[in-house]
Amino acid sequence: MKKALSITFACLMLCSLFFVVGCGKESETELSFTFKVVHLDGTEKSFEVKTYKTMLGDALTEKGYISGYQSQYGLTVETVDGETLDWETSGAYWALYQNGEYSPTGVSLTKIEDGATYTFKAEKM
Repeated sequence: MKKALSITFACLMLCSLFFVVGCGKESETELSFTFKVVHLDGTEKSFEVKTYKTMLGDALTEKGYISGYQSQYGLTVETVDGETLDWETSGAYWALYQNGEYSPTGVSLTKIEDGATYTFKAEKM
């Protein structure tokens, strides 16, 4: 009985590992979304993005639209479309919007919705 439980437990752990490792990395189908940028000077750009990534941060980093550094909270975005903002020196930062609403999650935790619009807007306090 103990041996059967151990084998069952081991199988469950292995299945869980495969699920976690495979989850959130790639989609079987290509996803498409609009990526907009509103720069500090008010100029705007729009890009149509196609990707197999499932997380917004992964897709935008892969395409070269954003960059930053990893923190305990995920990717901290410093540069979008070639413009770097530094909160400490200028009080400006990149705000993330999803379909016109302020995003409840950061770029690393935002799952891509096919057909959605994601906007990084430069904002200053």
